[in-house]
Amino acid sequence: MRLIYVMDPMCSWCYGFQPQLEKFLDNHRHATVDWIMGGLAPDTTQPMDDDLKQAISSYWYQIEKRAQVSFNHDFWRLNTPYRSTYPACRAVIAANSLIEQGAVKMAKAIQSAYYLEAKNPSLEATLVDCASSIGIAANQFIEVFKSASTEQQFKQHLTLAHQLQVTGFPALFYIDETNQAYPLAAGYCQAEDLQQRFARISSQ
Repeated sequence: MRLIYVMDPMCSWCYGFQPQLEKFLDNHRHATVDWIMGGLAPDTTQPMDDDLKQAISSYWYQIEKRAQVSFNHDFWRLNTPYRSTYPACRAVIAANSLIEQGAVKMAKAIQSAYYLEAKNPSLEATLVDCASSIGIAANQFIEVFKSASTEQQFKQHLTLAHQLQVTGFPALFYIDETNQAYPLAAGYCQAEDLQQRFARISSQ
């Protein structure tokens, strides 16, 4: 059983979806999951404007209510936010090439730093700390993080997300034996919804 999960580690709905994804995967322990970085927001050094800060911070309260996850709202008081998620995506790709299960470990480390510890994953220093927390040496991580290979892989991720016609995150697909992709999630949903959709698709 092969799945493709298109996400962004700085997508707050992906953070809310993570417990549901894990619950679904607990019932499919033989599944392989390709973590694809969808790239929510390109590189920028421009601080986020007030309207966008207000919009995103309000989403956090909605997600808390719907997905039953916690956010550290101090992030908005303690940081200068940037609408720049590409560095975090590259960090996940770099970690995946360095350690086993690196993508899921790094994505969860970034989510924890961002949403629970109120740290800014748009900053390289935060990503280095996240890498260290999952057992990757800082110098080793930075070398791979900044490499042409990681950038090339990221472009391939973005191309695949485009080919799958992903318009929002999280997006989960079941890939059958003929390499046909079937959507299980297009946006937040619960593990029960995933299971029902998978059962319907796999029985066809």
